[in-house]
Amino acid sequence: MYEHFFQCPHCWESISMLLDSSVRHQKYIEDCEICCNPLELEVRFEDGALIEFTAVSISQ
Repeated sequence: MYEHFFQCPHCWESISMLLDSSVRHQKYIEDCEICCNPLELEVRFEDGALIEFTAVSISQ
């Protein structure tokens, strides 16, 4: 597991998420741990290293 820190695009708070580095490409929805708004996350790993991370707000 890989801990990644980023800023929530809804509440602008700094948060962290645990990412599974054993899966090369992931795209999923998870709620912000601060404001509980949904985020669409896209994550890419190459040789166990994080090479791409995006967190996009999802309108409700």
